Amino acid sequence: MTERNPHTLFRDNTCFHLYSKSRSAEEAGAPRRLHSHAGGSLGRRSLNKLRQTPNQATMLAVAFAAFAVLLLLHLPLLRLPYYWDEAGYYIPAALDFFRHGLLIPCSTQPSGHTPLVSVYLGALWHLFGFSASVTRVAMVAVAAAADAATYALAERVAGNEAGIWSAALLGLSPVFFAQSTLVFPDLTATLFTVLTVLWLLEERWVAVAVAATLAVMSKETAVVMIPVLGVHSLIRRRARGVKLWLALALPVCALGAWAAYYHHATGFWNGNPQYLEYNLYSVLTPLRVCRNLLARLAEIFFQGFNFLLTAGAIAAIWWTRRTGASLGLAGQNSPGVNVACSVGASQPSPDPRVPALASPRAFGGDRKAMTMSFPHPSPAKGDATDRETLRCGAALHKDFFTLALSLIGAYILFLSFVGGAVLPRYMLPSMPFFIIIAVTSIGKLPLRPARLLCVVAACCLIGAWFINPPYPFPYEDNLSYADFVRLHQQAARYLENLPGNPVVLTAWPATDELRRPALGYITRPLRVAAVNDFTAAGFRKVPRFDVLYLYSRAWEPFGFDSKMAHQWRVFVERFYNFHPQVSAQDLQRRYRLKLLKSFARRGQWVEIFISGQRYPRPRLPEPGS
Repeated sequence: MTERNPHTLFRDNTCFHLYSKSRSAEEAGAPRRLHSHAGGSLGRRSLNKLRQTPNQATMLAVAFAAFAVLLLLHLPLLRLPYYWDEAGYYIPAALDFFRHGLLIPCSTQPSGHTPLVSVYLGALWHLFGFSASVTRVAMVAVAAAADAATYALAERVAGNEAGIWSAALLGLSPVFFAQSTLVFPDLTATLFTVLTVLWLLEERWVAVAVAATLAVMSKETAVVMIPVLGVHSLIRRRARGVKLWLALALPVCALGAWAAYYHHATGFWNGNPQYLEYNLYSVLTPLRVCRNLLARLAEIFFQGFNFLLTAGAIAAIWWTRRTGASLGLAGQNSPGVNVACSVGASQPSPDPRVPALASPRAFGGDRKAMTMSFPHPSPAKGDATDRETLRCGAALHKDFFTLALSLIGAYILFLSFVGGAVLPRYMLPSMPFFIIIAVTSIGKLPLRPARLLCVVAACCLIGAWFINPPYPFPYEDNLSYADFVRLHQQAARYLENLPGNPVVLTAWPATDELRRPALGYITRPLRVAAVNDFTAAGFRKVPRFDVLYLYSRAWEPFGFDSKMAHQWRVFVERFYNFHPQVSAQDLQRRYRLKLLKSFARRGQWVEIFISGQRYPRPRLPEPGS
C-alpha cells in the first residue's frame, strides 16, 4: 500500500486530528496551544480552533445537493393544494402577514403559535409571488438546510461517512420526507434545534443564542431544549462565565415577549379556550399520558422502519461488548476511547512516543471489523498535553451522546403531557439525534454488515413513503397526504361544477377547502355547512344541506371492519383514541341520500351524495373529474 501522510489520512478522527496539528506546531518550533485548566480538563476553546465543523464550501455543497435531490423527488408534489392544518391555520396565518402585516392571524382562529414560519413565507411571497409552488420550494429549502446541519453535526462528532449516512437516512425517513414540502413549523424547529446543539458543542455562544431563539420562534414547544442544554452544560462544566446563560436566556425572553404581545392582543397567554382544552386539559389524565408516552416511544424507535435502526444500534452495542471493542460512550473492555464513527486498518505512528493508531475513515478502512477506538499513549510515553489531546474526541463523543439522549427524552416526556393529537411530526426535532446515535452505534459493527444494514434501512425508509401501517395513522406521516389532496381536488372540482350552487355538508378541513380559493381547490367559494366529524356524535345535529361530501378522514386498514379484526379494532380504538366513521349506508337510510359520485385512491375515498328531498339529481352531463 502506498504510504500516506498521517496528517490527512486520519482527518476524520477527532483526537488524532488534534494531536497531529499540535505535533506539527511543535515540530515547526511554535509553542503548543493545548493547555489544561485546573482540574485536568483540556482547554475547549483551543480544541475548537483546531477541530471545527466542515468548512463553508463543504456545507454549501451538502446543502445544495440535499436541496437538488429533495426538489427532484418532490417535483410531482410542488403544485399540490394545501393539506389539513396547512389549509386550516398555517397558510391563512401566513397570508394575513403577507397581506396585512399581522403576526396574529385574523382570517382563522389564532392558536398562539410563534410566527417565524408565517414571516418567512410572507417575505418570500413578496419576492416571488403567492403560489403553492413557491411555498413548497421554500419548505424544501428548509428541509435541505436541516439535512445539511445534521450532516455537519454527525461529521463533527463521528466522521465524514457517519455524516453522509445520517443526512441520507434523515432525508429518506418518511415523516421528514413528507414534511419537506408541507407548511408546518416542526421542520423549521428541527433545523434550528440541530444548529443549536452543533454550535453549543463548539461553544459559539452568539450562534447558540440566535439558533435557539429562531427554534423557539418557529414553534414554541422547542423551548423544552433550553433546560436540557442548561443542565447538560452545568454537569459538563462547559461554561465558566455568563455567555452560555445569556445565550439560553435570549430564547426564553423572546418567547415571553411573544406571550405578552399575544396576551395583549387576544386576552390569552397561549391559544384560546378550545385550543387549551384540546391540547392540554384533556390530556392530563393518567391513561392519556401513558398512551401518549407509548405512542411517542413508538414514533421515535419503531414506526416507519425506525425499528431497523434501533435493532442495529442494539446489535452493535451487544457486539462491541462481546468482542471487547469500545462502546459508543466510553471504552469498556479496551484501553481505547471512542472518537469516530469508524476506523479502518491501523497505521504506523510518525512519532515513536505515540502508539500506532487505527485509520478513522468512517465506515472505511482495509480490515473487515470497524472499531471506534484507538489507544491512549501510556503515562510513560508523551507528556500530559498529548494524553489530554487524545482524550478530547472521547469527551466530545460522550458530550453529544449524553446531550442527544437527554433531548430525545425531554421531547418524549414533554409531548406525553401536552398535545391532543399524537402526531409524529411533533417529534421531528429529536429525529436527527436518534439517527446520528443509531448510525454511530451501527458503525461499530464489522464493515460489510454495517454498510449493508444502512443500505437496507435506506431502502425500507423509501418503501415507507408508500406502505401504510396496519393501524390508523395521520396521512402526513408519508406520501398518503398527496393521495388525500388529489382526491379532494377531484371532489372540489366536481362540486364546483354542480348547477344551482347547492349547500355542501362536510367536515373540516374540507369546509375550508370549499370556502377559500387561495388554498388551491376551487376558483370561487361554495356554500358550505359543517359538522365536527363523520362519527355518530358528529351527525347528532345536522344543519340543512343539499349535498353530502363524505371522505375518509383517517386511514382504515384493509379488513379493519371484519369480524376477524374485532379485537385489533377494539385495541386501536382505545389506544389511539380512534372513533370510526358512520357508514355511508346508515347515512343513506337516515337522510334518503343517493350516491352522485365517488372517487378512490390507494385505500382512501370520497363519496358525494345528494338529498332527494331538497336537491333534485342534476340531469346535466356529469362534470369531468
